[in-house]
Amino acid sequence: MPYLLDATVIFGYFALIIGIGLSQRSKSGSMEGFTLGDRQIAWWAVLASILAAEISAGTFFGAPGEGFALRNYTYIQLMAGYLLARVVVSAVFIPAYYRHGVVSVYEFLEARFGPKTRRRASAVFLVTRLLASGSRLWVPTVLLVLGWKVFMNPSITPMQEFWLYAVALVGITVLTSIYTALGGIRAVIWTDVIQVVILFSALGFALWHLLEHTGGWSALNDAILKPAVIDWGRPDPAHPGAWGWIKGILETEYTMWTAFLGSTFVTLATHGTDQDMVQRMLTAKDKRQSAKATILSGVADIPVNFMVLSIGILLFVFYQQHPEILLPKNAKGAPDSSQVFPFFILTSMPTGLRGLVVAGVLATAMGSLSTALNSLATSYVRDFHFRWFGEPDTEKGKVRVLRFGTVLFAILLISVALGTAWVKAHNPSLRIIPIILGVFGYTYGSLLGVFMVGLFTNTRGNDLGNGIAMLAGFIVVGYLSGLDKGLMASLGMEGGIPRPEWMVEIEFPWRILFGTVVTFAIAMCFKTPEDKLGHSKVVQAGT
Repeated sequence: MPYLLDATVIFGYFALIIGIGLSQRSKSGSMEGFTLGDRQIAWWAVLASILAAEISAGTFFGAPGEGFALRNYTYIQLMAGYLLARVVVSAVFIPAYYRHGVVSVYEFLEARFGPKTRRRASAVFLVTRLLASGSRLWVPTVLLVLGWKVFMNPSITPMQEFWLYAVALVGITVLTSIYTALGGIRAVIWTDVIQVVILFSALGFALWHLLEHTGGWSALNDAILKPAVIDWGRPDPAHPGAWGWIKGILETEYTMWTAFLGSTFVTLATHGTDQDMVQRMLTAKDKRQSAKATILSGVADIPVNFMVLSIGILLFVFYQQHPEILLPKNAKGAPDSSQVFPFFILTSMPTGLRGLVVAGVLATAMGSLSTALNSLATSYVRDFHFRWFGEPDTEKGKVRVLRFGTVLFAILLISVALGTAWVKAHNPSLRIIPIILGVFGYTYGSLLGVFMVGLFTNTRGNDLGNGIAMLAGFIVVGYLSGLDKGLMASLGMEGGIPRPEWMVEIEFPWRILFGTVVTFAIAMCFKTPEDKLGHSKVVQAGT
């Protein structure tokens, strides 16, 4: 049977991951063990776990899709800001969290400002991470739907496509939830290590196979469009002068300005204030090992993104040389960039190698899902459940509640993923990367702004002012990014808040920066209460 070897590789992967995950159950019987691995995880394992969280299935398919659609490496410019932000996170954010011994990073905000700021920030994280991780979750199921179209029924209806997504989503989520709920953060990190090895192997073999079948690096170089890597932006021709230049930059996704400003703030938010990412950093033995893992993960991002973008460009070359009538199309009749790589995996890779790459896709999905489940459960239980229902007296009781939270959010993530699958099935031209990063952009600027007030000032910010500032940051970003028009369009209507013709509509990498600036500026207008001043000075002295 031609697919027997593929199936063996995939089932072997599942057995390995589940086995490793369940083996960590005995070490996750306490709150500290379940959420932070008793802060005894090796730095290199933390590094692998950070990479596993960053290189989701959305990146696995979305970044090659960007390479296929743009045919250049301008997306990789964002790595400059990613690395710069990691240095700041390692120097300022992580030491503060270690010093205060937090489990949920939002506990820091309560100590600095008060309980309302903590709950608001945690709620922002819970809702945003739920939407972002849920929208990622449907991505690897693209393989199943494409396989059905290619090998079973090419004229599948949107409703049939949706139900195929549903079956795959539930299967992946249930398997991941089992080892995450039982093994805690240790299961998450050690399975992430295996998943990263499989992921890198899959990408490396995919790149090698494409180079062998397209003419090698020279064919890749000939296909690259300018600007190849560096893009300083272009002015808006409708608005001459300085404003036209600024407007053109803010309305372009990938430029050097985006790299050093926009993506820096994106990473400060995702790696400094997001429980999903910070929690794994806090499992390291001390702040120095955590910093090492954090910064080196930024260095590793550069070759990884070069690899996936190269795969996307080579896919363009491959299908120019080998036209394929069944290649998925978007609403405009052009190849659907988000489905080109999975289509290539299914139809052009040799058996065995195909199984490895499919396992790599599943690895990215399960890695990002397991960390989301653990961090969502931790934040919900620490910041809300214990406050509402009381904290159990025993460690066993606390862990039982954490496992309940894991199952609860598994159900919620499936619901969001099904909604995303429904939208994608009926709107096949949607691109993956802007969807995933766009979700964070609307809210994480508000989150980062409050954290920066707490970390970089002594006497500014309080519960009332922070709430006003966070709301203002969200409203400004929603308006500048055209969220109102998008919501109207989703309802089948046109319109939105009236805006002048010269008004800029910012692209997704800029949203967090604008949200942060607005939130920080407004929060600074409010003074810290007297009872919190002593603590804020301790924070600054330690930082």
